[in-house]
Amino acid sequence: MQFLKILFWCLLAFVAAVFTISNWNAVQIQLWGGLIADVNLPLLLFVTFLVGFVPTMLYNHAIRWRLRQRLSTCERELMELRTPRPEPVALVPADAPAVPVTPVTIAPLGAPTAVPPGVA
Repeated sequence: MQFLKILFWCLLAFVAAVFTISNWNAVQIQLWGGLIADVNLPLLLFVTFLVGFVPTMLYNHAIRWRLRQRLSTCERELMELRTPRPEPVALVPADAPAVPVTPVTIAPLGAPTAVPPGVA
């Protein structure tokens, strides 16, 4: 596969060299203020290629960077959700006396309840 990549780039370089040699003509570009610039055609084509390619490449890299950041944020949140959280433990000093726990009874629904004094 590496051989095919090298062959492709060599072929592309050969085609570019042949194009450059066969089109080595000076092109006049009229600038502001009556100035005229003589530019070789291959250089002009290369500059116009870069003018179209570089902004598109920068936009593509910015989009990929933003998506990579969003993906890493989502992966981090998913990892936090998947990790088990330890149960909260009440810290009781060792020298504290043990507090007896009294069971609480709940009256069934509809059963009369005692009204505390002073409440009518």
